[in-house]
Amino acid sequence: QVQLVESGGASVQTGGSLRLSCAASSSDNCMAWFRQAPGKEREGVASINHYGVTRYIDSVKGRFTISRDNAKDTLYLQMNSLKSEDSAMYYCAARGVYLCPDDYSDVWFNYWGQGTQVTVSS
Repeated sequence: QVQLVESGGASVQTGGSLRLSCAASSSDNCMAWFRQAPGKEREGVASINHYGVTRYIDSVKGRFTISRDNAKDTLYLQMNSLKSEDSAMYYCAARGVYLCPDDYSDVWFNYWGQGTQVTVSS
């Protein structure tokens, strides 16, 4: 059974930084971070495939960095220069294939964590 557990969410002020972690039971897969704010659809934020190739949505480029430690089976999301619009519940997701799709689709991922809350205030 593939299990994902997120951690690192917190309440911070605008301009602050956070590092989210997702402990997984396997590293032989595509992994991604999604987020969902109240009243909005869940959106893909960043993804990383088995070989370390990354992809980001435009709104977080230059501010967020997704990475993974295969030896520890852990996924990370370093978030810098946080904005109020980054406030959301953040989820890690995975699927047991080496490559990730070109576009984000939450339906495609079949393993999900329970989420960790990120709140950014002024």
